[in-house]
Amino acid sequence: MTFKKFARNTFRFFLYAFAIIGFLFTGVFLAMKLHLTDVKGSIDSRNSFYKEVRNTKSRMDIANSNASYIENAEWMNSTEWSTLKNGVIKDKDLILKVSKESGVSSRLIVSSIISEQLRFFTSNRESFKKYFEPLKILGTYTQFSYGISGIKMETAKQIENNLKDSTSPFYLGKDYENILNYKDMTDVDTQRLNRFTDSHDHYYSYLYTALYIKQILNQWQKAGYSIDNRPEVLATIFNLGFYKSIPKENPDVGGSVITINNKDYTFGGLAYDFYYSQELSDIFPIE
Repeated sequence: MTFKKFARNTFRFFLYAFAIIGFLFTGVFLAMKLHLTDVKGSIDSRNSFYKEVRNTKSRMDIANSNASYIENAEWMNSTEWSTLKNGVIKDKDLILKVSKESGVSSRLIVSSIISEQLRFFTSNRESFKKYFEPLKILGTYTQFSYGISGIKMETAKQIENNLKDSTSPFYLGKDYENILNYKDMTDVDTQRLNRFTDSHDHYYSYLYTALYIKQILNQWQKAGYSIDNRPEVLATIFNLGFYKSIPKENPDVGGSVITINNKDYTFGGLAYDFYYSQELSDIFPIE
């Protein structure tokens, strides 16, 4: 009787345990499908300023007019930026390679990476201090969002599908249809995940980031609203997701809020500040 009781209790334990695990996984799946895990965006306090300068003829004019403000920004004086800067420099050859393959400006690629990494470092302070800061390397997301640019697997799938679907407003043409092809179609989900979680090779993180950017640019261009000179708008959409990419005349700038040295920035605002600063401009110039 004692053995039977033990066996029955053990069976119940595992039954309840698997039921709880299944419930949690189902909850996460539904949350992602319903966009409950998506970034809750905030409108940038400088939103009216971005709109005022959007018609400036030269990007360099924008950079010069904002030089004083940008060069005194708190994020540039942070330990997070020092670590991030070194990590990006280590990956410069990869970034330049992806820029050439995708046709996307290397500085646009880095702009979105900058915002995402600063968000990662400031929200994972203990890991940053123990691991990323001493090694001067980039952080890699491994839960819900993945890679160094924090791309969700659903977004990665959509990027892939947009390359194949000629009816999609994000379609880039035949030259890009096969750029993300897999060697075989066996367990594609695992292969996709491996592309993002390899902490020693960030190639695919940069490639998906570049193609995501290019698809957004293409959608807006087709709709008659070019945002080629709006890194802050592009980064905002990158942060919020495809479903928030709605071409219009006066798009808002914002995204997730990132606090650095007790000062709040938005995802799009940080991308703008980096893009028009002199930081890393010798490697990734303003084109």
